[in-house]
Amino acid sequence: MKPVFAAPPSLPAAQTGGVSELAHVALALILVLALVLVLAAVVRRVRGLSPRPSQLMEVLADVPVGAKERAVLVRVGGTQLLLGVAPGRVSALHVLAEGAASAATAPAATPAAAPVAPTFQSILRRSLGL
Repeated sequence: MKPVFAAPPSLPAAQTGGVSELAHVALALILVLALVLVLAAVVRRVRGLSPRPSQLMEVLADVPVGAKERAVLVRVGGTQLLLGVAPGRVSALHVLAEGAASAATAPAATPAAAPVAPTFQSILRRSLGL
């Protein structure tokens, strides 16, 4: 009795395509890499075109104060906050009066008549105790 699911007694020899198969593989690899690059560019553009959900929070200034530490001036609504940012930690250093930083950066009409608003650097030094 002959087995029903037996393998054929001999298999045909494997064909080696040589250069033509290598060219097909290289072309397929180039096409896949090009597709990945095109998709990355499309995602980058789509992410850049989307409007921000709200303008309630905005980074006004960012100053490095150490190797990994930064002082960041942030406007949240009408309040401006001076934050100390370190790896794994964010600390509120100072809460500024409304419009204090914008008055410091705006040019004064007459230097003698305009009140002197504190600068970001002076506020940072005062909050750090320097």
